[in-house]
Amino acid sequence: MSMFKDKTLMITGGTGSFGNAVLKRFLDTDIKEIRIFSRDEKKQDDMRHEYQAKYPEVAHKIKFYIGDVRSLQSCRNAMPGVDYIFHAAALKQVPSCEFFPMEAVKTNVNGTDNVLTAAIEHGVECVICLSTDKAAYPINAMGITKAIEEKVAVAKSRYSGKTRICCTRYGNVMCSRGSVIPLWIEQICNGNPVTLTEPRMTRFIMSLDEAIDLVLFAFENGENGDILVQKAPACTMQTQAEAVCKLFGGRKEDIKVIGIRHGEKMYETLLTNEECAKAEDIGNFYRVPADNRTLNYDKYFSEGDHQRITLTEFNSDNTQRLTLEETIAKIASLEYIQNELKGESNIAK
Repeated sequence: MSMFKDKTLMITGGTGSFGNAVLKRFLDTDIKEIRIFSRDEKKQDDMRHEYQAKYPEVAHKIKFYIGDVRSLQSCRNAMPGVDYIFHAAALKQVPSCEFFPMEAVKTNVNGTDNVLTAAIEHGVECVICLSTDKAAYPINAMGITKAIEEKVAVAKSRYSGKTRICCTRYGNVMCSRGSVIPLWIEQICNGNPVTLTEPRMTRFIMSLDEAIDLVLFAFENGENGDILVQKAPACTMQTQAEAVCKLFGGRKEDIKVIGIRHGEKMYETLLTNEECAKAEDIGNFYRVPADNRTLNYDKYFSEGDHQRITLTEFNSDNTQRLTLEETIAKIASLEYIQNELKGESNIAK
């Protein structure tokens, strides 16, 4: 963490699952300050008390800023002195964004533009924008607005001066706020059916720690305008539900199929066919560089064949498919699950 020594990091949407995970990773390092920027004063107050109680020697590093990414002035007010930003503020529930798409636009699109505008104005060194697999071939309002968020970030990077802007795109983060595993655990503990949308549906899965690792990889290795993707594994929703049942004493027979919700896909995509044509394979990650041509297309021509990665599309159907045993092991490794199994309820924030 030497690159964060004596630096100030701001996390937009910092009271969410990602913000809490970053705090636990960074607080005990030599970072100077972590700013939690969000509009929910109750969650901020809860966080303040929690971290003062658990980490009294370093809790002074956390500074709380009430504000909303929808307001440019609000972003500007929190920006002086910030070195780095992890932009995690978003509306991310697919069904609710389907019913209120303009609210998703205001947060995911306008909010990103405001954060990046304020960051460039204040000379922030680096901004990492968190995106989602739903931004690739988007069919729902949440994915469409996150796709536009990525476009905004890449466009801003073309004239961002000293501010480096990158995006990270990843799949479902297990046990994050609003995700399905905590719901299933609650249903099993209450003796209710385990509700499953579609058994054959596949999803990328990763832990919060892996999400942070991807952001840090982008921070350390990304170039201006890049989109960084981790080579995540996937499993079917049936496998994931059975794994949770195995861990918490539920029965496979209690799984109840309720049908696909508004705006959901059968599988998700992390890299489109078009992105694969220019993506770079860098070990456990893919890098999609920005297209920095100008609008003067007549200047450009192509020679020969451009070498591309072997995939034509990287999605949750053609990635590594986890078995039931592998899925159980991955879910069981999570701190949230370990606390739940010990009876220490720790609902994802």
